[in-house]
Amino acid sequence: MSTTGWVVLGIIVVLVVWAISIYNSLVAMRQRTNQAFADIDVQLKQRHDLIPNLVETVKGYATHERGTLEAVVQARNAAMAAPGVEQKVAAENALTGALRQLFALSEAYPDLKANQNFQQLQAELSDIENKLAASRRFFNNAVQEYNTGIQQFPASIFAGMFGFLPRTFFDLGEGRAQLEQAPSVKF
Repeated sequence: MSTTGWVVLGIIVVLVVWAISIYNSLVAMRQRTNQAFADIDVQLKQRHDLIPNLVETVKGYATHERGTLEAVVQARNAAMAAPGVEQKVAAENALTGALRQLFALSEAYPDLKANQNFQQLQAELSDIENKLAASRRFFNNAVQEYNTGIQQFPASIFAGMFGFLPRTFFDLGEGRAQLEQAPSVKF
């Protein structure tokens, strides 16, 4: 084989190794986003499991607040059934709003607010919310890294060919302003 042949073969080998390296880094980033979303799912499941206990505790003190309690249960069921990231974000935002209304009720019922079980459930839910916020930050960071990776040249050439599609952030989005408002309680 001539010198030119060896040079061409060397260039081909370098290009193949380079393409494999890019592909493997894209796969690693995709796996990080999958793992980060699985972490969010774990926190959401814990949150969903805690809500029925919270609703039952509130029922004993605020039986005429059936509308608020049903809204929480419906929001929980919708959040558990949400299939994709966008649907989960919307459903979880609705659930967060319903829970805020539920906790606002405790202000109107001093006996409920003083109930040890209610306080414990509220503390557990607060802890889960903090863990969930951390999981969301980790997921959104992984999504940002992944989306940047598939859009950068030369990885963008391979990303489209191998089905690496952009991911959606798990963010409050437009609902953030609504969730940051204080809930109103009317009797």
